[in-house]
Amino acid sequence: MTRIYTSPGKYIQGPDALCELGAHAAPLGSKLLAIATATGIERLGAKIERGFADVDAEIAFERFEGECTEREIERLCAVAREAGCDVVAGIGGGKVLDTAKAVAYYLGAPVVVCPTAASSDAPCSALSVIYSDTGALDRYLYLPANPDIVLMDTTVIAGAPVRLIVAGMGDALATYFEAKACVDSDANTCAGGKATGTALACARLCFDTLMEDGVKAKVALEAGCCTPAVERVIEANTLLSGIGFEGCGLAAAHAVSNSMGLLPETGHAMHGEKVAFGTLVQLVLENAPTELLERVLGFCLEVGLPVTLEDLGVEDISRERIMAVAESACAPTETMGNLPVAVTPDMVCDAILAADAFGRYYSLDS
Repeated sequence: MTRIYTSPGKYIQGPDALCELGAHAAPLGSKLLAIATATGIERLGAKIERGFADVDAEIAFERFEGECTEREIERLCAVAREAGCDVVAGIGGGKVLDTAKAVAYYLGAPVVVCPTAASSDAPCSALSVIYSDTGALDRYLYLPANPDIVLMDTTVIAGAPVRLIVAGMGDALATYFEAKACVDSDANTCAGGKATGTALACARLCFDTLMEDGVKAKVALEAGCCTPAVERVIEANTLLSGIGFEGCGLAAAHAVSNSMGLLPETGHAMHGEKVAFGTLVQLVLENAPTELLERVLGFCLEVGLPVTLEDLGVEDISRERIMAVAESACAPTETMGNLPVAVTPDMVCDAILAADAFGRYYSLDS
């Protein structure tokens, strides 16, 4: 039984950290290709360039065309080769970061990931999600290594819409419960082995941080402030959740979230918002103690995460519609099987509807 722990080579977080990108990238190579949207280059380009003034490395910006496709990856690889770039950086949202990771992989180059929001734990992962030219999911590109550097500029992240970091809390909320389920069932992890105690401890710290600082962070961000609570939640959303999910695995919460796409009304919801509701479903499936269910529900209500299907935009909750979601969540390719107990689509359908009922019940009391 092989246990595998995986994480970024280096994690850097702090106010105006993008000013230090040059210093951190210089040891990796002599010329960095920085991929960002046109808006990102306009907003952050000068800040980043200042950090290259005193280092022995150059930077070349290239505009991201909007979708992580094979065509875009090939185009950017060609740009990097022509410019003589030997390091790649992605600066922006998830699709920019996934593209940068893929480009670096095909070039055999180091990669620096610089998220401009803390809306998920994907930045730390050894994975890129590739889409077709029409915008449909094409495939998952599993990478041989995690990013060399993940750099979080908390000044930039704190200035993003508050909904983004709250959605990140929703994604991170599932981490410990899914990690514990995978450990209890002795499931294989996303890294291809068995979980380490270190990864499970990171997952637990992720949950504890959200419970202690999540509400404080949201209130501070709404006031335009970057406080120690905000810093801790950014780390929980990104690093702790990333290590926890990749080093232990996923279970019911993400299986349900992934299947919510069968309900078109949920299309407006962010990934982490759907995962938050999926977490409630997993707790119902596991018959979690009432105190724990109330604690998680209460947290979701306080920070503004969905606790009902209606919160996700679903008004028609007929059993037939919800059963389709449940059947998809139980597919062999999904992670529902990582629960330590066997479940059926009927059980998952009941859990979804019960979680919705609990959410409506506690919403009335709040």
